[in-house]
Amino acid sequence: MPKVSSVTVPYAAYLRVYEPLAAFPQPERGHWERYAKREHHPSYQDELHRSLADLLPTPPIPVPVHESDDAFVIEVEGVLCVCPWRTRLRGWQALDELPALLPAPVLDAALPPVVRRQASDDYEHWLERNPDARPWIRTSTWQVPLNWFVLVADEERTYENKTAEGKPDGDAGDSGDNGSGGPLLRYRTPMVQARRRVARGLRALRDAIDEGPLVDGLVDVGRWLEEFHPRSLVELDYGGLVHALPPDLLEEDHSAADVAEGIAALRSGDADGAAEAYARLVSRWRAVRDRQNAN
Repeated sequence: MPKVSSVTVPYAAYLRVYEPLAAFPQPERGHWERYAKREHHPSYQDELHRSLADLLPTPPIPVPVHESDDAFVIEVEGVLCVCPWRTRLRGWQALDELPALLPAPVLDAALPPVVRRQASDDYEHWLERNPDARPWIRTSTWQVPLNWFVLVADEERTYENKTAEGKPDGDAGDSGDNGSGGPLLRYRTPMVQARRRVARGLRALRDAIDEGPLVDGLVDVGRWLEEFHPRSLVELDYGGLVHALPPDLLEEDHSAADVAEGIAALRSGDADGAAEAYARLVSRWRAVRDRQNAN
């Protein structure tokens, strides 16, 4: 499938869940079996380009009219696993978050209130028919939320600094092929490990600090993970952020190790060690977020 554009969109990172085919009911399972056999699959960059292109018409189209039938596909130890895009559902959810992210005049100029109201009404009606719907993908712009790193371990980290002519390992359906021929930084872990780390991290945090954004975020992502098949795979992908950051920063970025070190320090009562790990994380990700204001 051809790309919508060759321009790289650099600002989004992703948390994905790949479920085994057995987790999908028929006829959806059959669709994904046929889909996986295609020679080429679109990348996350293609999805972003399509979404951005929908904002160009007047009035803009903030949410696709039809749900996407695309997915990311990987094979793990002979088991085919699928992460559906569900772009329409994620678009509705992203619209709900926009008022907290943008000043009202900017939001109204980009997406007029009448457009947002219609999208909100469509979402409410859709939810009445699909009350248990949930996305397989979470997106974060200009940062990776610290609670995402709790799910993974440093030894599960993959970093590849590919040139435009290079290509990361993986078949055409593997989301490791980021569609841009550039660098790659991701973590992949079994669902059981991710859930176990969430539980351990929550115990350590609640024993050491008051309730706050870090605890709330970890509770939220833990509840989300419970919605999926226990033999799923969880992927934390820096996505387009790798195109906004220099190779030396990516090479030295071991945020999952810093988070694990901080939680271990809290568990052992080492407040100074936890503070040092947290300071490294804050410094690293503040530098990344500052790039948002430069663009």
